[in-house]
Amino acid sequence: MLSKLRPSNFLKLQKPSYSTEVYSDNSGLKERMNELIPSRRAEVKKIRKEFGDKVIDSVTIDQVYTGMRSLKAIVWEPSILDAESGILYQGHSIADLQQKLPKFGSDGEQPMAESLVWFLFSGEIPTKEQALSLQKELCSRAHIPEYTKKLIEELSRSGVHPMTQLICAVSSLQAQSQFAKKYIEGIHKNDLWIHTFEDAITLIAKMPEVCARIYANTFKNGVLGPLADPSLDYVANFMRRIGYKDQRFDEYMRLYMMIHADHEGGNVSAHTSHVVGSAYADPFLSFTAGMCGLAGPLHGLANQEVIRWVKGVQKKVGSDYSLEQIKECVWETLNSGKVVPGYGHAVLRRVDPRYTSQQQFALKYFPDDPFFKLIDDIYKVTPDILKQHGKTKNPWPNVDAHSGCMLMHYGLMEFEYYTVLFGFSRAFGIMSGLIWDRALGLSIERPKSVNTEWIKENVVNLANRTATSGVC
Repeated sequence: MLSKLRPSNFLKLQKPSYSTEVYSDNSGLKERMNELIPSRRAEVKKIRKEFGDKVIDSVTIDQVYTGMRSLKAIVWEPSILDAESGILYQGHSIADLQQKLPKFGSDGEQPMAESLVWFLFSGEIPTKEQALSLQKELCSRAHIPEYTKKLIEELSRSGVHPMTQLICAVSSLQAQSQFAKKYIEGIHKNDLWIHTFEDAITLIAKMPEVCARIYANTFKNGVLGPLADPSLDYVANFMRRIGYKDQRFDEYMRLYMMIHADHEGGNVSAHTSHVVGSAYADPFLSFTAGMCGLAGPLHGLANQEVIRWVKGVQKKVGSDYSLEQIKECVWETLNSGKVVPGYGHAVLRRVDPRYTSQQQFALKYFPDDPFFKLIDDIYKVTPDILKQHGKTKNPWPNVDAHSGCMLMHYGLMEFEYYTVLFGFSRAFGIMSGLIWDRALGLSIERPKSVNTEWIKENVVNLANRTATSGVC
């Protein structure tokens, strides 16, 4: 077909048209980051100049074959994951941020999503006024184009999985990219972060409407709640849009978004977005790529697997069960060659603090919920069984063990939608990471790959020759 294209038509295809809508950040966040970035750039430059040849890690054959597990090879500014402490956002624990970040209203208990965005982007605890200014900025950018609305409608009507709808919808928003438009026009590399910032704020602002329409069209016959109310915060507006008015559910969703916002740069969704962004793909395309990874059953779909498995246990043991019956179900799962969903972690070696924060919330507000009690009882027996089993390095529960149960308690039963909520939250961390990638001038990611023959020749055979020659 390409041979039939006339040159003039072909040239038209090479000139994508981007939205003429231009946003101007009035929250003060970009201005503050403009003050912070020069000192961070200077710090990185000094580190590279003085210590650039220092070794920070080594690579083993096992790491090459097991997905670079634990290999220190990525710079990711928003968060770091410690095996004992869990996730630290800009050096702060979840419990610390629950205390320090501004809340919504006079009696709010969980941090506003806006305050978390400000913090992840800048590394500074915002004031209540700064969080509210970002709230207004996000509200002003919340609408999505008609073609994205129609796309979601058609995909949901065709029975497409909610995560696939999210991927397609965010990809369609790429026409709104100011980064892509400015890059074509020509910009200095030091200014790339500015346009990345604009796209990042715009994407985060539009996520509630995208995700709400996916939910409404897929599960509620297209019925949507009211449009964004400037007097409500980011989370409450989203909850009203999908039809939920319980303020305690609002509080849980603020907690949910905080604990799912980021998980350092090595997980599939963050790393994929980082790699794609390193080629100067704009934030919309980079995030889309990351969501393709989040849709995998070993990453974001894990919360669905937890619900399926716990429901299976519930069906077997009934309501009047004993801990011995639960133990039998856990052993049955392990002996069949499967894993216990919601347990284990690639890095953590203790109970995931994200699990603990949800457990504390449930114990405070609905300790007698049957599904929560079952999950809590599973927690009482499973770690010891996994230790006996001996094939799990971390026998403790992770964030996925609880999140679906919490959503179900408040009536959000459509568990095929849960990963969309995960992606909705993860936009905060991924967008922050992309901004700092561009601000610090990180290079395109291009590691060297080898094959098994290379490993045999350069490592295995060399080791064998050394051993047989008697060289110490």
